[in-house]
Formats: sequence, structure tokens, C-alpha cells
Amino acid sequence: MMRFKTIQQLVELALQEELPISEIMIQEEMSVSDCTREAVMVRMEEHLNTMEQAVERGLHEDIQSRSGLTGGQGKRLHGYMQRGNTISGTAMLEAVSRAIATNEVNAAMGTIVATPTAGACGVIPGCLFGLAPSLGATREQMVRFLFTSGAIGFVIANQSFISGAAGGCQAEVGSASAMAAAAIVEMAGGTPEQSSHAAAIALKNTLGLVCDPVAGLVEVPCVMRNAMGTANAYVAADLALAGVVTVIPADEVVSAMYRVGQAMPSTLKETALGGLADTPTGRQIKERLFGINSPSPRAVGSEREEDSTA
Repeated sequence: MMRFKTIQQLVELALQEELPISEIMIQEEMSVSDCTREAVMVRMEEHLNTMEQAVERGLHEDIQSRSGLTGGQGKRLHGYMQRGNTISGTAMLEAVSRAIATNEVNAAMGTIVATPTAGACGVIPGCLFGLAPSLGATREQMVRFLFTSGAIGFVIANQSFISGAAGGCQAEVGSASAMAAAAIVEMAGGTPEQSSHAAAIALKNTLGLVCDPVAGLVEVPCVMRNAMGTANAYVAADLALAGVVTVIPADEVVSAMYRVGQAMPSTLKETALGGLADTPTGRQIKERLFGINSPSPRAVGSEREEDSTA
């Protein structure tokens, strides 16, 4: 049984044992799965390798989804960034381009790691592979990034929800952004408390975000929301590292997200019956792909998973 159920309990454990969040999660995984440290680390590094392969595919290959709605935007943004004179800055776009690239691989039915779902699979690798080179992170530190994000994801999944069908995109991209923000803080040398604040800030910024996939496909607006979730994680991490403290504690933010998701109408929870899916263009795309009278398919790919860190 896990020794923590809330983010506060996770932080208290880390402080009491004078360990980073990643180490607490590694030890918990060893206990729950009855595996050695080496086995646990090797398995997570395999997930890391899968993420890296997806990033590289999305950045350097001509990725295109079967619907034709998405593909090539991560590669395009990467090229734009390399030309310089960007508005957001290179550091931010290094992460965002990788997030888009990963989610485009998912939309094209490639292999990704669900973090926490396939629909939000770009945020964590985007942040990780965008940040690691500038911090000179070792491979072990990159693996630890996944354990830290997994610890936050574990709490959210068990105290709220992580699927768009259950709670809207706040539960998918919002959760992924919170997970990434906490892990960024640890990789950058922050404290467990700062990781908690970063997670809370990131999740607060996505409260109420609806899940409205056009034509029921996890492509539009999902790919660009992964970009937004990545940028949000970066900002939340910087705020926490600067000493900004969230007014609403992280666990209360998670609870608020749950209540918001419960109150959200079904038309805005992955049914493709509201929001952007119900715009004139959204309806035209659905008709072109599936026919005028066809029912909206349940969002394809949002919860398809290769593995999960949580």
C-alpha cells in the first residue's frame, strides 16, 4: 500500500526523510511492485526511451494523421525556433515543439507513453526533453523526472480523474501540466514544497478546460492544448522557484478540479457534441470524415496507452 494519498502527505514524507519526491516514488514503486531498485529504474528508462523516440519522430519525420487534420506542426515550430527572433524564446519553444511532435505521433497512431493519457502525452516529454539539455541533466535525472511526475499523477488519478471523458481536458492536459511542473522544479533544484506549489499553480490555470475533440478525434484542439499545457508547466515552475506560494493548497486544487468536472455537461467531456466540435467548421469536418448522419465517435486515442508513469 502506498504511504501517501495526497500531495501534502507526499511532501511531508519527502521532508521527513530528507529525500526528493522522485526518491519517495521510487521506493513506493519498489514496495508495491515487489521489485528491486534496478528493475524499477530500468523499466522507467524504457518508458523514457519510448518518449524520446516519439519526440524524434515528430520533429524530424513527416508525421501525418490518417484524417489529415494534424501533422508537421512540431517540425515546423522547431524550424521556426532555429531561425531565431521568436516571441516566446528558445527555451519555451524547445519544450513546446517537442510536446506538439509527441502528440502528433499519437494522432498518427504511433507509439507513445500515456502521461497520464495518450491525449495529453506531449506535455511531460515536451518539458523533459526541452529542459534537460539546458540543465545538463543526466539520464538518471531524466528518469527521476518521470518518477516525480508520476507521484503527482498518482494522487490526481486517485483523488480526482485524469480522463477527458470523466472530467474534461482539465483532467488530461491540466493533470499532465501539473505533473510536469512539479518535476521541472525538482530537476531545477527546487524543494518538495515548491514542486507542490508548481503543481497547484499549473492545475489552477486549467480549471474548467473542456474536452471537445473535433469529429471525435484526439487531434484538434488536443495537439495545441499539449503545447499550452507545456508552456503552462514552465511558467508554473518558474513561479514556484521564484518563491511564489499558491493560496489554494495543491490537494484543494485537485478536489476543485474534481467538482468542476462533475459539474461539466456531458457535451464538453469527450463526446464531440459541444465546444469546438460543435462549430460550423467542426461539424463540416465530421461530415467529411464520417458522413452527415454518423454518430460522433468516442474520442479516438485519448486513453490509448503504451505505458503510464502514474
